[in-house]
Amino acid sequence: MNIALIGYGKMGHMIESICKERGHNIVSIIDVDNQDDFESAAFASADVAIEFTSPTAAYSNYLRAWKAGVKVVSGSTGWMKDHGDDVRRACTEEGKTLFWASNFSIGVAIFSAVNRYLAKIMNQFSQYDVRMSETHHVHKLDAPSGTAITLAEEIIADLDRKTSWVKGEQHLADGTVEGTNNAAPDQLPIESIRRDEVPGIHTICYDSDADSITITHDAHSRKGFALGAVLAAEYTKEHEGLLTTKDLFKF
Repeated sequence: MNIALIGYGKMGHMIESICKERGHNIVSIIDVDNQDDFESAAFASADVAIEFTSPTAAYSNYLRAWKAGVKVVSGSTGWMKDHGDDVRRACTEEGKTLFWASNFSIGVAIFSAVNRYLAKIMNQFSQYDVRMSETHHVHKLDAPSGTAITLAEEIIADLDRKTSWVKGEQHLADGTVEGTNNAAPDQLPIESIRRDEVPGIHTICYDSDADSITITHDAHSRKGFALGAVLAAEYTKEHEGLLTTKDLFKF
């Protein structure tokens, strides 16, 4: 299939390599210095564009890709608050296609399924409180991570004693700490840590006076994210609308 890349940083380069390994053609690569290529015939020839950029650029990239008639797979986070309703309307009422995930890793998809199942079990045991932490490289702009927010929302959906998530302690790249993990009983704090070149660690802990239960996903590299994005592109070529990893991974 023909694939366009929007964003050509470390993830873009890794996605390019995996696309070629799986026999796909990279027909267009768009980065900050060649935005006019959205209007090119090469970009329009893509079956799917894979987009990994920034919270401020993502929504505009979707619009420009859709204008060219190209479906989008995106792992950009941080845009949902301002543009989520517009994107949902475009995909449900206007015939556009976006496969969006805060994390494309197969391991994270499995971790998410375990998280949902564990929350359903723990709903019966109110003596356990739950907290979360996420750790990423110092270049990551948004906090909490999109993956952490998704996991928190899954917990809230199945744990009656939690109604919302809040920012917990923020451990910044310069070593300073802001905020607090203290929260109201019905709130789920998410602690964020920025250090080194960590691809991503997400930890969920249920703690009681008697014991604690902890689950963790620890990414060793970005390769799992990149492979998942290419698998999502292959799926998106044959499907339409607003798609997620729950469509791709049936568990």
